[in-house]
Amino acid sequence: MGCALELALVMKFTYNIALVGRPNVGKSRLFNRMIKKRLSIVHDQAGVTRDVIMHELSPNVILMDTGGIGLVDKSEYSDLTTAVEEQAFFAISAADMILFVVDAQFGIAPLDYDIAKLLRKSGKPVIVIANKIDCAQSDAAIFQEFGFDVLAVSAEHGQGEPELRQIIAERTKEYVKENGEVPDAGENLPIKVCFVGRPNVGKSSTINALLDQKRLIVSNIPGTTRESVKMHLSDKSGEYELIDTAGMRMHNRVNTSLDYFSSLRTKNSIQESDIVFMILDAEEGVTSLDKKIANLVIEAGRGLIVVVNKWDIARERFNTDGIPGYSSLQDFQEKFAQAVNDQLISVPEIHVLFISAEKKYNIDTLLPEARTLYKKMQKHIGTGELNHVIQRAFEAHTPSTVSGKHFKIYYAVQTANCPFTFKIFCNRKALLSQTYKKYLLNCLRKAFDFAGCAIKIEWVEKERRFKPK
Repeated sequence: MGCALELALVMKFTYNIALVGRPNVGKSRLFNRMIKKRLSIVHDQAGVTRDVIMHELSPNVILMDTGGIGLVDKSEYSDLTTAVEEQAFFAISAADMILFVVDAQFGIAPLDYDIAKLLRKSGKPVIVIANKIDCAQSDAAIFQEFGFDVLAVSAEHGQGEPELRQIIAERTKEYVKENGEVPDAGENLPIKVCFVGRPNVGKSSTINALLDQKRLIVSNIPGTTRESVKMHLSDKSGEYELIDTAGMRMHNRVNTSLDYFSSLRTKNSIQESDIVFMILDAEEGVTSLDKKIANLVIEAGRGLIVVVNKWDIARERFNTDGIPGYSSLQDFQEKFAQAVNDQLISVPEIHVLFISAEKKYNIDTLLPEARTLYKKMQKHIGTGELNHVIQRAFEAHTPSTVSGKHFKIYYAVQTANCPFTFKIFCNRKALLSQTYKKYLLNCLRKAFDFAGCAIKIEWVEKERRFKPK
């Protein structure tokens, strides 16, 4: 199965549960009990929790503790209060389920009605957690008037905790089953490997060398391959489906309808594949058409590896006469690879392999490299690790202010693979320049070794801030 089929096009890795409520109802105490760690500070003073605190509750399930909505003494700490509430509202927008924590000992406060109204508008599943049920004068039943399911708990002594865990397990069971870790690319999982490039660079010859037989027609006449041809191959590294494609041409050189449809089938083959080998001619290097082909692969979210064919010619030339300016063949090869990456500057840094399809030089390196990249493309970046990298990048290079306004990043999560997709919640994406977006992209690429992988960042602005009455 292809990457798109295995991941159902978009794969969300975490189910987010947000604890929300007014100040001092026991959100942090409940958070600590659920994660079995004293991560959030618990104090009777309202407003101790300010940032959203996240921790994995179970595989693929994240629990988020938030600051109280509607802090007291707003006049004294207006900026802080605004920031705390913005964090809470972002948690609500990012959540898949909300635990609305209330104080069963106190009863219903006016602010609880306002928060309940906000949560109804969010459209998210909500459970009212009536905390402090161990107190003699507590009453959980009164919160049913909000129209949500109500569960009585004691964050202090653990009453109701097993029932809450059971509810969460039931509601996340199907999600975790469908969106858990991607199975390892094992021996019985065919990886679709597509071979693309300009006419006559050796795509068919390379596949024939891998198959060790002349399954495809090879000719010096450009355009011999018209259809995309698929073949199955099994070797010690696993199962593969090899896809040979017609050589792509510049638009102004597409002379016939046959050329047009051959090019269209090649683009479709890229979409259907997992990994794409873009074949270059060692004597010609990177052309403007190669740059366009590489962009097509990355835009499709597929893994890209550049294969420099006819490297035997460079080897023979170096061994015979040497190449001025290079100390060794290895030196020449490394600088050639760097030049390829420099030429393909609009696509991510990519691995460059050097082969000779005719002499079968280095042919055995191709499929293991494809499988390595394929496995890399399936990985999930932990939410905590991702946010740590983004925070370090932000602190190392803070974006410039625009009209006196500062850009802020609140929270980031990986939401998909193929391409790697990250959703970043921020205050105003209009404050962010293209240069800074590229800077953050490069920081992610470097931190997580995304060479050859497409990356996409989705910027999500804050919603209109809720103002309690």
